[in-house]
Amino acid sequence: MYRSNVLVCGGTGCTSSNSELIIQRLKKEIKAKGLEKEVNVVRTGCFGLCALGPIMIVYPEGSFYSMVTPEDVPEIVEEHLLKGRIVKRLLYQETVVDDNTIKSLSHTPFYEKQKRVALRNCGVINPEKIDEYIAQDGYAALGKALTEMTPQEVIDEISKSGLRGRGGAGFPTGRKWSFAAANQADQKYVCCNADEGDPGAFMDRSILEGDPHAVLEAMAIAAYAIGASQGYIYVRAEYPIAVKRLQIAIDQAREYGLLGKNIFDTDFCFDVELRLGAGAFVCGEETALMTSIEGKRGEPRCRPPFPAVKGLFGKPTILNNVETYANVPQIILNGADWFTSMGTEKSKGTKVFALGGKIKHTGLVEVPMGTTLREIVEEIGGGVPGGHKFKAAQTGGPSGGCIPAEHLDVPIDYDNLIAIGSMMGSGGLIVMDDTTCMVDIAKFFLEFTVDESCGKCTPCRIGTKRLLEILNKITSGNGELEDIDKLEELCYYIKENALCGLGQTAPNPVLSTLRYFRDEYIAHVTEKRCPAGACKALTNYYIEPDKCKGCTLCARNCPVNAISGTVKQPHVIDTQKCIKCGACMEKCKFQAIVKR
Repeated sequence: MYRSNVLVCGGTGCTSSNSELIIQRLKKEIKAKGLEKEVNVVRTGCFGLCALGPIMIVYPEGSFYSMVTPEDVPEIVEEHLLKGRIVKRLLYQETVVDDNTIKSLSHTPFYEKQKRVALRNCGVINPEKIDEYIAQDGYAALGKALTEMTPQEVIDEISKSGLRGRGGAGFPTGRKWSFAAANQADQKYVCCNADEGDPGAFMDRSILEGDPHAVLEAMAIAAYAIGASQGYIYVRAEYPIAVKRLQIAIDQAREYGLLGKNIFDTDFCFDVELRLGAGAFVCGEETALMTSIEGKRGEPRCRPPFPAVKGLFGKPTILNNVETYANVPQIILNGADWFTSMGTEKSKGTKVFALGGKIKHTGLVEVPMGTTLREIVEEIGGGVPGGHKFKAAQTGGPSGGCIPAEHLDVPIDYDNLIAIGSMMGSGGLIVMDDTTCMVDIAKFFLEFTVDESCGKCTPCRIGTKRLLEILNKITSGNGELEDIDKLEELCYYIKENALCGLGQTAPNPVLSTLRYFRDEYIAHVTEKRCPAGACKALTNYYIEPDKCKGCTLCARNCPVNAISGTVKQPHVIDTQKCIKCGACMEKCKFQAIVKR
């Protein structure tokens, strides 16, 4: 029994900031102090508060150290682990009550409104040790399903829970499983969509890195429910840590008899294999994903037939995403009523969001369905930094839409988001402030969609390019009022005629920004002005004479010598020479430089 457990985040974000080096140095320093039998170092998944990584938590005290560096390790070992004195300068300040008291993470603004179900083990266990997962009731749900429930009872429990797909469409999970179970075949498949391609989304990656066994257990339960014997996890090759930990988890589960033949001494046999995606966004669409697993070019198929009838290799198949599966063991273990006690009438349970953009606390949050956007942005996320105002939030990535400030208090669930022109998507939530141009945001997502289009259908292949051409025309100052009408008309045509869900939702960022920020489009066209000052072609930098002190700092930092003036006299920017890099505004100490 160790007297101290030191948990260090081993997720991608913290790993990129040297958390692996921190772990190595911790072990070295602990050994040097003769504490290796007293102190246990645990590499975990993501804690969620990514803005403060690398993160280290020491138990039983619960000391939350943030932005730790390898150079801080000797002090932590010497002072805290050896002498029992907390290193206060490294503490996450929200946990500090006074000089003698720290409070638990669950009582800090970032965590107190969260409810962790899919993320329950992330930041708690070592994802590379199956025993730690089992100690948290891991594989108990699979055992219960196989020994106490019939396949139909499993499906009924999932249906009763109201669990809907967390990958974006929100289709009822139990209904999908029942369709596949009803189709008789000599072979059925269970697939996991871990091809997380939305800009700013990292929910699935964090679950795979922090709790891979939860996904394997859920896939086995799903396989038992529909009568499948083989599963595939389609994961992005760009997620090396997730791929590594998934393979370790698969090997460990096989070794423990939790994958393979006669699981829990029953007749049930099921195994899982990994398939690595090559980064194609379209392979997040279920039929394209299955086509890719089959070794073909990842392109969508026409539906019907749906995968539950004719999916992978022409056999009945169910496909759910990582977060959906992560909920399944808890539903089977705790019951459908437990799950339905969270969320709203039509959207049960919780939802994981990757919170990013113009927000103080970027990171991973899991909240009950029905939590308002205001609670997520202002209370959990800490609000918009730098004195700027919240302008909008983009949910659903390239398939979603922008939620303006007027809808900050709308409860977030599947139906409410669709009603205001957005969608849940997989869970990326990008916050924008008053310096963000909404026309430029629409263009950003269209650039992504055009680049990622598989090209199979004309509405997506050609239509999105035409949309992007019009947006480029408007943001470069050459737009006409009729271009706005053309944008809208073309958006609806693509939505109605594209082959797959990704093509059909590609116009959503344009439509939602037109719906709520049409005045910005009009300003770009009629006034040749970007209200947010983000579009370079429509923006110029000016020095306000009454604020300029003539310190010459702006002129000395201008890379093209576009600023002139004498010492202690107001300076002037030559807009013809100016390359609009913003260096002058950044350096000015008197806020004398403005964009307009």
